[in-house]
Amino acid sequence: MWKKLKKTMWEWRGVWVTTPSIAGLVILLRFAGILQAWEWGSYDLFFNLRPLEPPDNRIAIVGINEDDVHEIGQAIIPDGIYADLLSKLAAMGARAVGLDVYKDLPTEPGAKDLDRVFATTPQIIGIQKVVGEAGRDTVAANPTLKAKGQVGANDMLVDADQRVRRGLVMVADNDNNILPSLSLATAILYLQAEGINYKFGDREDNKGKLYFNDTELFRFEPDDGGYIRADRGGYQILLNYRGPSQHFETVSMMDIVKQRVPPDWAKDRVILIGKVGESFKDMFFTPYSSSLITFSKPTAGVEVHANLVSQILGAVLDDRPLIKSWSEPAEWMWILLWSAVGAIMTWKWRYANHGKYALLQKLGAPIIAGGIIIGTAYIAFLGGWWIPLVPPILALAGSVTTITAYIARTAGDIRKTFGRYLTDEVVANLLENPEGAKLGGERRSITILTSDLRGFTATSERLPPEEVIKVVNHYLEYMADAITTYNGTIDEFMGDGILVLFGAPTKRPDDAERAVACAVAMQLAMAPVNKQMEEWGLPPLEMGIGINTGEVVVGNIGSEKRTKYGIVGSQVNLTYRIEGYTTGGQILITESTLKEAGSIVKIEAEKQVQPKGVKEPITIYDVGGVTGKYNLFLKKEEEVFAQVPEAILLKYALLDGKHVGDADLKANLIQLSARGAELAAIDNGEGEFMPPPLTNIKLNLLIPNDGAISGEDVYAKVMEKEAAPGKFYIRFTAKPPVVAKMLDELYKSISH
Repeated sequence: MWKKLKKTMWEWRGVWVTTPSIAGLVILLRFAGILQAWEWGSYDLFFNLRPLEPPDNRIAIVGINEDDVHEIGQAIIPDGIYADLLSKLAAMGARAVGLDVYKDLPTEPGAKDLDRVFATTPQIIGIQKVVGEAGRDTVAANPTLKAKGQVGANDMLVDADQRVRRGLVMVADNDNNILPSLSLATAILYLQAEGINYKFGDREDNKGKLYFNDTELFRFEPDDGGYIRADRGGYQILLNYRGPSQHFETVSMMDIVKQRVPPDWAKDRVILIGKVGESFKDMFFTPYSSSLITFSKPTAGVEVHANLVSQILGAVLDDRPLIKSWSEPAEWMWILLWSAVGAIMTWKWRYANHGKYALLQKLGAPIIAGGIIIGTAYIAFLGGWWIPLVPPILALAGSVTTITAYIARTAGDIRKTFGRYLTDEVVANLLENPEGAKLGGERRSITILTSDLRGFTATSERLPPEEVIKVVNHYLEYMADAITTYNGTIDEFMGDGILVLFGAPTKRPDDAERAVACAVAMQLAMAPVNKQMEEWGLPPLEMGIGINTGEVVVGNIGSEKRTKYGIVGSQVNLTYRIEGYTTGGQILITESTLKEAGSIVKIEAEKQVQPKGVKEPITIYDVGGVTGKYNLFLKKEEEVFAQVPEAILLKYALLDGKHVGDADLKANLIQLSARGAELAAIDNGEGEFMPPPLTNIKLNLLIPNDGAISGEDVYAKVMEKEAAPGKFYIRFTAKPPVVAKMLDELYKSISH
């Protein structure tokens, strides 16, 4: 079998070499930016081929046109006209009014009237040009609107071919103040009336992202879609235009001023005011300006803003898709796939040399494959995805051309021999794609396991860096073996902590029970780990594990420099919180995991906790083992406490996460066990303070004439074990060697 496979691989060497070579060459051309203009062109073509969407009636435009100028009688419109216009729109009940006209300086007559309207109308948003050199490229906002925070940036992002495909959502001015765009500011006003607010950069797992409830405005990255190393300054998104120029309902300025529209025309709408006349020179080319059958027709800047407002409202209220793109690895695999398809089908059908339609047969397959690429890219575009079109077509054509040239130089009898050794299995392997590169952005329910060594940070501070790395690698080796055995996906090593996924990238029906079994196996694997620690003369390690099942978003995350498969979502944070409640050797799981895993999980105890960020208390369960086919159980050692001859005074402070509290509290150590102690609280003048169960504390033993011990920090966790009034139990999580030796000797002397 190996001999046959080896021969097959050799005979198909032209395909194996051509596929990655052509794909690599196309990727290099793409990376060099040579294909960028073609990709933009294909993207614009899809806009023009896409069925026209109906106008968004939530948005209307008041266009200042040439007729308005003639009716007013002067090219520069006085502030009094704007004041009248804005007052009438506010009286009509407009939710938001975006004034896409610079009003940094007064234009008499009517400047005071306009300033009064600005001061008394909360739904007006003015503009400020932010991007560029201060004083040359920028334009200041109206002072009154600026003071009220009713200003948005109206800057446009124009590509090298003079088309606007991206929209600015937020941008920082020259003083690094973050300013919303005109479109975002007006959309916020509209959505707030619907009870929907936005969040930006205040979620631990989503810093730097903009959300309206659960709708994320996907931030543009430098290599998204057909772009190569584009400027990602500010917060940009790809514009999903509704249609070509004049697609939104538009009335003239004087139609409003002269009340030539119904009195409720603006009610509950976003109204954008801007110049649409040709003489104002506020026109831009868009993807719809690239039609193959009509002359390029520009779009007024105010209508570009209207498209961006509509995009935000549509995404939040109508689930209208935002335009997203694949991660770079996924795009590379897409290019590699079509390079492989071109090479394989050309090689496979290389003997279609005879007959009337031989040439048609040879050309037909690549044409069909090219049609599949175009059709796939177009269908994906309809769903809001911009996937590469030009690179896979070039890869397909390049592989077809290369293999054809290779065949022309190869003897016929060798080609026949090569064909006899082809197997379906080899072809299947060629066409296989890595699953991880395809799963970007998928929402699914998975089981998450996190583990962490108790008190290892304090221990590592006393060891040389080389020793710490040796210990961590030894520990992780055993843990990785256990995780692999139970088909877990190691998402990340974080020092001595591990994040493991069950259900991503491949979901299985027994993900939860395998996760629990894996956790038990990991705890059992600590025995050989600690045996080695003893041989090295180091203190034993203890590990806590938390498990949770919930819905997260899994996929490829990162940037153009580094991409990794990972997960985001509140359930990840909850898992870390659960793990934080554990003591050494303990496994805690949530109720959702217990329901998924079923009755095979042996529960020792349950408790209610309220982790940070969770509104209501939840129940967590202490796992003792798993039955069934796993049949794994934790070894529970009975903890025996012995009375110390003379109470040991100590002081302690509560820990908040990794931070030490300011207050020093005092207690007496009155009983001792191999791993913990019983403390009696000392009245601090305000009564006996009892730390809450599961609280982490740092303590120091106050032993007279023994500065070595008194100066050493000991870490522990307050236990839930019931104690007499004024007393509580702790479990040590980290003891310095000098303290550990003293306590061990003391315990041995009093426990016999």
